Amino acid sequence: MDRFIDALARIEGGYALVAQTRSKMIGARDPLGIRPLVLGRIGDAWVLASETCALDTIGATFERDVEHGEVVVIDRHGLQSIKPFPARAARPCLFEYVYFSRPDSVVNGRSVYGVRKRMGQGLAREFPIEADVVVPVPDSGVPAALGYAQESGIPYEMGIIRSHYLGRTFIQPSQATRQKGVRMKHSPNRAVLEGKRVVLIDDSIVRGTTSVKLVRAVRAAGAAEVHFRSASPPILWPDFYGIDMPERDQLIAANKTIEEMRQFLEVDSLGFLSVDGLYKAMGETGRDNKTPQFTDHYFTGDYPTRLVDREIEAGGRETVGRQLSLLVSA
Repeated sequence: MDRFIDALARIEGGYALVAQTRSKMIGARDPLGIRPLVLGRIGDAWVLASETCALDTIGATFERDVEHGEVVVIDRHGLQSIKPFPARAARPCLFEYVYFSRPDSVVNGRSVYGVRKRMGQGLAREFPIEADVVVPVPDSGVPAALGYAQESGIPYEMGIIRSHYLGRTFIQPSQATRQKGVRMKHSPNRAVLEGKRVVLIDDSIVRGTTSVKLVRAVRAAGAAEVHFRSASPPILWPDFYGIDMPERDQLIAANKTIEEMRQFLEVDSLGFLSVDGLYKAMGETGRDNKTPQFTDHYFTGDYPTRLVDREIEAGGRETVGRQLSLLVSA
């Protein structure tokens, strides 16, 4: 175990991992709790998983979250908890609630579904609009759309039908694959959309290319107006903690104003939930700028750890640059 813990001490970033030997199973969570890890039981057997929905699937009962910076060791004698790192305040990742986790999971004691629904309610308060129907981008936009509809009083309708035979387009490796996936994955429901003023709700906007395809499909189905609402703040910075997110030059919000994004998306209006609104959906009063309660760098640029790989890469480029300068001057 000493070598295992020594190896963890050398890692700077977010992780939740499980290792197994012939005699024991080990679970570890990073010191800030950026990534989730839960502990469950089936009879006398212990279970480790990234989300509680995995426990539900196999009939295990949820015992507790593995704490940030905790290492659990499970063997024939039972479970041992080790906390080898200096105590730090937890900063779990907000994007788990925005998109990554399944809505039927409970992450760090919070229902993902409940948080997403409150995000939609907050969005309706921050960006109200006169419209006929609230339509989610399925499936990740559904809870937020329900919240928006309940708060605004605008009827909720399934204006886009999703094929469940395809995976997530957000994490597909190429733009061509993502666009093909969007066409095959989402079909507009003309009976709901035709002649209507539509509020289209999605969990987030990353590149914007998927969103504009959906907007065009909704308009082609006869929508009179399309108002786009994002249940998270504008994504301005990439992730380096396990979520496949593009570089900053590919993030639409990092390169365009709100008005420019509205024009690019071809919508009548555009609104994003504020950072404070997202914190309120998490049950907080707002963001503490001095001591952020969550990992929220996507929206704020406030990374919870040093970006070691980036520093090494930048240092390597600087060294090469100095060497080239010396060669030229010689």
